[in-house]
Amino acid sequence: MRLIAIISKPQKPELATVLPELAIWLKRRGFEPILDPISASYMGSGETVPRHLMHLHAPELVIVLGGDGTLLAAARAFARTQTPILSVNLGSLGFLAEVPLAEMYPTLELWCQDGCGENGCVMDERAMLHVEVRREGLVHREFEALNDVVITKGTIARMVNILVRMGGQNVAQFRADGVIVSTPTGSTAYNLAANGPILAPDIDGMIITAVCPHQLTVRPLVVRGDAEITLSIEGVPEQVFLTVDGQEAIELRLGDELYCCRSQYIIRLLRMRNNSFFDVLRAKLKWSEI
Repeated sequence: MRLIAIISKPQKPELATVLPELAIWLKRRGFEPILDPISASYMGSGETVPRHLMHLHAPELVIVLGGDGTLLAAARAFARTQTPILSVNLGSLGFLAEVPLAEMYPTLELWCQDGCGENGCVMDERAMLHVEVRREGLVHREFEALNDVVITKGTIARMVNILVRMGGQNVAQFRADGVIVSTPTGSTAYNLAANGPILAPDIDGMIITAVCPHQLTVRPLVVRGDAEITLSIEGVPEQVFLTVDGQEAIELRLGDELYCCRSQYIIRLLRMRNNSFFDVLRAKLKWSEI
């Protein structure tokens, strides 16, 4: 049986209508939907599969109904599979989840008929970031991120000292509220709010951005996509945390190292052909408008 996974955002009343209609549409075309617990709650019944186990069912497509946050969670859940993701925007911004609800069925029709051929839809491939938390010489935790990883201080209003190394060479020592290591996809997220540069999604690079540095000369740094970046925690103001795509967090200790490099995995985003990256910049962020 051909399967399609559906992942939904909570507290979206319109999904009580959208999801049953989508399930009927899929079944008429020979697909069986598998639902995460949130999606099933809107349906009122049906079997559910936890998000982190959905990839084991090998669906042909993932439909995300929500916003950018829901997409980021789905991207990490399917990071190792390269399963195409159709992300339908039900959020407020929808920079990554750029397909509006009105285009969901036309996009699905194109995918069913022609996949991503000449007359079909577009498949954007997005690089991910691999990060390891190394503690006392061992890998304590590891993650894959689509947007970014961030070292940030806790609630105490003191800065953290972070040593940045790359390829065995010292790059900088930041005294700041935190440091962001971002993919090109994540360049329009926290990195942009911290005055970092915008990178087109197909650029082979990463960005290192200090958050509120106490140094006038510190500026964001764009490095090669195959760079290996190590961030060392040199001074801890009570609490310091690592956050992954703004959704997963662990507390760091003095002496911990964060190793970042390009992930071996990519995310594949499905969309119509009518929107370019710059169209989205103008529509969502009012870029270049006077």
